Amino acid sequence: MKSHIAALPFLAIALSIQPALADALSDSYLAMFRPLPSEVPAADNELTEAKINLGRMLYYETRLSKGGKMSCNSCHKLDAYGQDNLPFSPGHEGKLGGRSSPSTYNAALHIAQFWDGRAPTVEEQAKGPVLNPVEMGMPSADFVVEVLKSIPGYVEAFKAAFPGEADPINYDNFGKAVGAFERKLLTPSRWDEYLKGKKDALTAAEVKGYETFAKSGCVTCHNGPAVGGAMYQKLGLVKAWPELKDVGRMEATKQESDKFMFKVASLRNVTETAPYLHDGSVKTLEEMVSMMAEYQLGKTLSQEDVASIVTFLKALKGDIPKEYVAEPKLPESGPNTPKA
Repeated sequence: MKSHIAALPFLAIALSIQPALADALSDSYLAMFRPLPSEVPAADNELTEAKINLGRMLYYETRLSKGGKMSCNSCHKLDAYGQDNLPFSPGHEGKLGGRSSPSTYNAALHIAQFWDGRAPTVEEQAKGPVLNPVEMGMPSADFVVEVLKSIPGYVEAFKAAFPGEADPINYDNFGKAVGAFERKLLTPSRWDEYLKGKKDALTAAEVKGYETFAKSGCVTCHNGPAVGGAMYQKLGLVKAWPELKDVGRMEATKQESDKFMFKVASLRNVTETAPYLHDGSVKTLEEMVSMMAEYQLGKTLSQEDVASIVTFLKALKGDIPKEYVAEPKLPESGPNTPKA
């Protein structure tokens, strides 16, 4: 009897240590994240008000598409968390693109742009869809410049955005203006308040969901300020992904080692951006969490754990900056504005 009584203080000490260990473990995982910044600066693209205002206009500009009906906002809808909730987006003739349109919100934080990372920055990404024959279908960068130069309002806007340049309307500056606008397309959420130390910003269920998310191994790829977007990973890392035909990053690099590699998706606003993956083949978040665990981590999560993780992911939904993304009044066409 005495031996059991003597052991009680040690048991009490052990029980008191366990929560401390759990807290330390949670804190070590938290170190893998960062709150969203107010903007994502670029060394070669100063974020001036004039440049951002120009970029906002260009984001909504349909005259930079064949037929005059498509804009960046057609597939990356700013009032719908920067995407269109379609597996594949229709282009200027209604033909579908080959991959799902990812969100433009928080994208400037990513390691690169597009699912295969073929554009290093949002500035370079902005120039791609305009000339893509399926998407916006413009015949050439020179033709885009010709259209912009024929619209008096854009002539003035480019002068203001790129002061001191002899010929400010060029295709690189088009990309820089749109990129400047996108570098402030950020959606902070209650998760950011939690990361800043406000521990009651999340509910107990959301904190438990975060711990399940972390301890299950999801943080290996989904970390950083965007909760993803910072690395490439093979789809089907530990178990071949079913019916995977898209070779991923290999299409851009032509390297066999990049076969089935894709940029890891950001989980910011993930509850709003279904369907999931590069091909929109996964319809629900619960199914996505289950499949990620099985094919990427080699784990089978219980329904309770899946639901817990989804509860946490809901806390990553931020607010759309409505004033910042409000559609601006666009300049009127000039008398000789060409149409593609």
